[in-house]
Amino acid sequence: MATRDITTVVENALDDEVIEPFFAIELLFDSAPIRLWTGAGDAAIDGYTYIGTGDLLDISSVEETSEIAVRGATITLSGMNSEVISLALQSPYQGRVCNMYFGVVNGNVYSNLTQIFSGYMDEMNIDEGPDFGTIELKVENKLIDLERARVRRFTSGYQK
Repeated sequence: MATRDITTVVENALDDEVIEPFFAIELLFDSAPIRLWTGAGDAAIDGYTYIGTGDLLDISSVEETSEIAVRGATITLSGMNSEVISLALQSPYQGRVCNMYFGVVNGNVYSNLTQIFSGYMDEMNIDEGPDFGTIELKVENKLIDLERARVRRFTSGYQK
């Protein structure tokens, strides 16, 4: 199996008859990071506590290409109460780092995460219902920096 950064523990677990894969997300806000995973309950993963979201967390496909191209992803959290939605509205999120990981449960051990995406939080759409709402967060690949214009001046002050 040709892989990029998959650890041997994960690679061996993928050969088992029954596997328990999961995804984990790390949203690095200024106030405090939020770490979520697609399982039930809290999990200690690589020294951090990840909050279990079960089926409430949905991650779009993460696409890689052989050419240098910018591909983003979408993270959707459904069933959020008004407290979480108001927190999402108040927190500055644009340009903050978002990391996505893939892992396999090996017994009761949730480790050996493989990073599948690293980018910046870009756009947040909130659909608020009477009881619960949905937060959709679009993240863009770090390669987006290559598309941004660089303003450079050839003045003495700029050169210093």
